[in-house]
Amino acid sequence: MIALWLSGILRRRTARVAGLCAGIALTVAMLSTLAFFLSESGASMTERAISDVPIDWQVEAVPGADQNALIDAIKRAAPVKIIHQVKYAQSDGFEARTADTTQQTGPGKVIAFDANYAVDFPKELRWLAGKRSGVLIAQQTAANLHVGPGDNVSIKRLGLPPVEVKIDGVVDLPDADALFQGVGLPPQAAPQAPPDNVVILPISNWHEAFDAQQAKRPDTTRTQFHVRLVHDGLPSDPTKAYTVVAGQSRNLEARVAGQALVSTNLGARLDTVRSDALYATVLFLFLGIPGVALALVLTVSLANAGAGARMQEQSLLRIHGASDRKSLMLLQSEPFAIGIVSTLLGFFVSIAFSSHSGALADTSSLLFAALAAVLGGAVAMLAIAVSAFRASRATTVVGARQAVGRSHVPLWQSLCVDLVMLACAGLLFWQSASTGYEIVLAPEGVPAASVDYNAFLSPALFSMGFGLLIFRLCRYFISTSNPLFETVLRPISGTLAGAVAASIAFQQLRISRGIVMTALAVAFVTSTAIFNVTYEGQTRVDAELTNGADVTVFGTTAHPAGGKLETVKNVPGVEAARTMQHRFAYVGSDLQDLYGIDPRSIGAATTLSDAYFRGGTTSEILAKLAATPNGVLVSEETVSDFQLLEGDTINLRLVSAKDNQYHAVPFKFIGVAREFPTAPRDSFLVANADYVSKMSESTAAEYVLVRASSDPGMLSKAIATALGPTSGLDVKNIGDASHIIGTSLTAVNVGKLAVIELFFGAVMAVAAGGLMVGLGFIDRRRNYAVLTLIGAKPRQLAGFLWSEGVLVLVGGIVFGVISGVTTAWMLVKLLTGVFDPPPETISVPWGYLASVYVMIAGSVLVAIAFASRRARVGAYETLRDL
Repeated sequence: MIALWLSGILRRRTARVAGLCAGIALTVAMLSTLAFFLSESGASMTERAISDVPIDWQVEAVPGADQNALIDAIKRAAPVKIIHQVKYAQSDGFEARTADTTQQTGPGKVIAFDANYAVDFPKELRWLAGKRSGVLIAQQTAANLHVGPGDNVSIKRLGLPPVEVKIDGVVDLPDADALFQGVGLPPQAAPQAPPDNVVILPISNWHEAFDAQQAKRPDTTRTQFHVRLVHDGLPSDPTKAYTVVAGQSRNLEARVAGQALVSTNLGARLDTVRSDALYATVLFLFLGIPGVALALVLTVSLANAGAGARMQEQSLLRIHGASDRKSLMLLQSEPFAIGIVSTLLGFFVSIAFSSHSGALADTSSLLFAALAAVLGGAVAMLAIAVSAFRASRATTVVGARQAVGRSHVPLWQSLCVDLVMLACAGLLFWQSASTGYEIVLAPEGVPAASVDYNAFLSPALFSMGFGLLIFRLCRYFISTSNPLFETVLRPISGTLAGAVAASIAFQQLRISRGIVMTALAVAFVTSTAIFNVTYEGQTRVDAELTNGADVTVFGTTAHPAGGKLETVKNVPGVEAARTMQHRFAYVGSDLQDLYGIDPRSIGAATTLSDAYFRGGTTSEILAKLAATPNGVLVSEETVSDFQLLEGDTINLRLVSAKDNQYHAVPFKFIGVAREFPTAPRDSFLVANADYVSKMSESTAAEYVLVRASSDPGMLSKAIATALGPTSGLDVKNIGDASHIIGTSLTAVNVGKLAVIELFFGAVMAVAAGGLMVGLGFIDRRRNYAVLTLIGAKPRQLAGFLWSEGVLVLVGGIVFGVISGVTTAWMLVKLLTGVFDPPPETISVPWGYLASVYVMIAGSVLVAIAFASRRARVGAYETLRDL
């Protein structure tokens, strides 16, 4: 009996079954795909975090410890891939004689690596000039001493005569913060700055020079073991991976207690990534949950769209003598069958989509996605089952065959719940936006971070409140008592405007639902698209701010990049290239970065946002700097720390190239720079390059900023090739910067989530418009069949159909655009704190949105055309069938 019933439903109600299957499958596919994304996002953050750590463990032996026993303890505590020994020694300073002058530095460090260290830990040393082995000197130390390969440097030992060495090469220490960190310090301790002066000796030379110092002053030397662990067995979830790594480090600490101190860089990085993982949750809540809610509401609405047909089917079953129990069993078999088929279909679609987009991770992802699919299918089956159950509760056959909408006013409308929600949303949004809101809370001195979920209330309340407001307005507008309603329909239905208005007003509830559903779908697509484009644009701005430009050639005072400007300009793909000085200056006792620029031309090579400056636009601030030769822009932190007022004269101490000593130079404070390309986040200065060159007696420009007319990644490789391997310069592009941007929302790859949201959002918007109109017609085929049989002309039938369709389409798009733009603006405003700098305004992807709106209109037009054709053909068969 059930098989026969389902066969008949499939054969005679093909359009209804197909529409419901499509809607449910869409819901399930979106839920499962988002589940894949959540699982994969944590795994990708863990993988990237692990790959970014140059040294997993630094184990520092205490004086007199058995080093062989320490190595054995390290290997027992965790699976070790690489382990190397590093020697450190304090020095009173370095001295060099060049020509007729003698240069000296302050205290420094002399270190030594064992064999193959540079091969196994390549991120610790970057060769700049000379040989790659032997006695090496850090670039800043070489600049301070005015030395290079072949020059002699005297190392001042503590309590012993100095020892002289010959420099073989100049290197950079990219990971100096970790290399010279204080091992064993508590997490809340302030980080130690790396030494300004460093010399690297071969391990044999170090022993010859410092074994005596070690014996006399053991507190001035130390030995570390740098360890890289085996990462293959770590869990993909960042929290679980941190737990494993933290357990291994504690095991090591227990084994070497009293013999060594342990610093777990890998554990610290994974601890940070645990906070980053919260941003994936933020993204899912802000962007994913609205999509899930929309998909579920769409499924319920589609199920309810067939309620009239089910009531008629119930009446037919009763006419043929079916008992309530049997008729209910037959009616419930439809949602069960549709739910199973649609759930499987949606799940396999999500697997195919996730595999194509690279979001398919592992078995746990499949299980998580399967649970999401079952949840979506269960909700869909429940919605259709409830609709069928209601149909079975009709008291009479005649009552079951009627489809009369509710005439009473809903309770929420009487209580003005929609207006209360909108008011609360506005109040919460104002409170969050006006108090410097941070989406992820990390209190000062507290290593843990958490999401303030209260912030999600304002956009959630706005979406729900505006949806109810749309419903209120539609029910008010779609009424025979509203003279404007008939006037609006007249251009479409002509002389039948009165009859059409009365017909639509009789179906006020169904039409209002159609408008609300279309509006919610359009709002979701609009808000997601706007937020995504704004996010991507701001991520690029953030990356360009970090890197300096599309491509930046980094040099030093000893090896300035400015001398290679013409070489860089001649590389194909370079649209513009400008030099920028990077010096250091003392403000009082605070050493800060000083950037010398040409304010008239720097904008050709890099983007300078208005958000970078306070008190004016970019063009106004740069014009002011250009008009003030000794002008200087100061960071907000420096202004606050030194209580500066605009117009004050600031005496900055700059190094003079003539005697390599610091001298006071007067500058005029003319403005505030919040951000600047390549500048640190805290304290820095921006001045005219000509004035800096004149007062420091050096025209060297350390950096070259490049705007690319082609792919920045390919251009950076071409520039590096043109400069040659012996230039001592480092070439980086914004792609490199995007990968290393710190702990913020922009550390999470939102691209895959955007693809999921925009794809399914567009499909849902099209489905909301087309299916709501199409399934609504299926519910009312009997009405149109009767109109056809009593002589209604095709043009007159079309007037009814087109009026309904255009009302749903126009109302849905207009209300949806208003809601979507407002929601996107709220999201961007609430997430302003995680952007650096914050976006100046929202960005609108006009092309994408226009194409989606056209597709929505096309789906409604197709549904109307389908309904119009079905209404004119087979009227007798339709009545007999119903």
